[in-house]
Amino acid sequence: MSNTESLTGKVALITGASRGIGKEIALELSNLGAKVIINYSSSDEKAEEVVNLIKESGGKVHKLKFDVSKEESVSKAFEEIIKINGAIDILVNNAGITRDGLLMRMKSEQWDDVLNTNLKGVFLCTKYASKFMIKKRSGKIINISSIVGIIGNPGQANYSAAKAGVIGFTKTCAKEFASRGINVNAIAPGFIETEMTEKLNNEEIIKAIPLGKLGSCSQIANLVSFLVSSNAGSYITGQTISIDGGMSI
Repeated sequence: MSNTESLTGKVALITGASRGIGKEIALELSNLGAKVIINYSSSDEKAEEVVNLIKESGGKVHKLKFDVSKEESVSKAFEEIIKINGAIDILVNNAGITRDGLLMRMKSEQWDDVLNTNLKGVFLCTKYASKFMIKKRSGKIINISSIVGIIGNPGQANYSAAKAGVIGFTKTCAKEFASRGINVNAIAPGFIETEMTEKLNNEEIIKAIPLGKLGSCSQIANLVSFLVSSNAGSYITGQTISIDGGMSI
């Protein structure tokens, strides 16, 4: 018997939800009954595909284009979210980009772009979502970090730093918000089958994974649903849960 509870009546914002992990999380939370807000920054077509999938299955959804790295954009987005829905119950900070390169050749723009989206974006969305969660004295915030924020990765100093920052940010927010009934956790995926990993040498990566295979987006989505919709998950906060096939052992 599953202890996953219905999310009917809950409003969930997933950033970077037009593809990959974000898309799968949006579909999973919709299946549990949540009204889902699909955030995206570029491809309207891909965002619309996710919207249509959710609508076809009878779910409630709308898309909202905004840049998580810009405060004015985030502020306006949350004004619209509250105006339309009256609440925000679940925030999944998933939006992320890569600008890989060895440190000695890395340009400041590559560093800034990744830190602004992958870390500042988490800060901004959490800042504005938490204002409404605090008033309700309830809420769930999930920050998608990465295994490279724990173990590092050559050529990804910017990405590793941002994802490590997300872990520290998660712990602090969990302490600040616990008395207001808000759980804040991070998930650190390993190498997952997405567009982002298609260009990598998967054979070499798999050698470094004790379980000998890449993870799937649905496995990440299932972990998110456990944390936001189960009774067991309600007693978990401030944690970083690695889902990496054993890479961080």
